[in-house]
Amino acid sequence: MIEAAGAQAGNPLVSFLPFVLIIAAVYFLLIRPQSKRKREQAEMQSSIGPGDEIVTIGGLYATVIEIDDDTATLEVSPGVIARYARGAIARVVTPQPAEEAPVDEANADAAKVIEES
Repeated sequence: MIEAAGAQAGNPLVSFLPFVLIIAAVYFLLIRPQSKRKREQAEMQSSIGPGDEIVTIGGLYATVIEIDDDTATLEVSPGVIARYARGAIARVVTPQPAEEAPVDEANADAAKVIEES
């Protein structure tokens, strides 16, 4: 009878293994990605300068005119200026450069013939 009780007890680390695995899963799936997003957001907000086009957390597109430690002065449209908290800036909008259409030599020659006519 004493031998049966000793066999059931086993290694105490094995009984704690599921708890350790759950804690590790929560860290890698929830805590670590959230702190990474928070760090990236803080870096983005600290790198904002005058002339940057931004979007606020409310969806307002604007251009940064002036920025200090806590506030950002934004130009919403020509002549309309608003002051926002720096934390209200959701992201920086990088304008996409206009892509030039690839030049097709056959179409370019046809266009020249049409222009000459």
